[in-house]
Amino acid sequence: MAMQRELLRNLRKKPITLRYPFERVAPPEGLRGKHSWDMEKCIGCGICVRDCPSFAIEMIGKGLTAEFKVYLDRCTFCAQCQESCPKEAIKLTTEYELAAYNHDQLIQEWKRPPKSESTT
Repeated sequence: MAMQRELLRNLRKKPITLRYPFERVAPPEGLRGKHSWDMEKCIGCGICVRDCPSFAIEMIGKGLTAEFKVYLDRCTFCAQCQESCPKEAIKLTTEYELAAYNHDQLIQEWKRPPKSESTT
């Protein structure tokens, strides 16, 4: 009898859950998700690589020619790289849907834009 009353009472209410792929909630303020790198600001100092506690950042090259790889499967999303960057070139976005079918899809690469040659 108690269960029938509970069922009747809940028939009038909307479901609490969302139909996920079709309905989404905006991410909360301060969510640390996928990385965003501004290669124009980056000076290639390597502080982000040194300070990363999970060794998720790899720097290829040095200085202004350096390119970066971030291994999202290793990253703990602690934002230490963002905090330690002296030029504020690294930002953690609110993008949190990072599921992948294979390991290669979890590697982010940032390459320097090619230098445009001015013709005189």
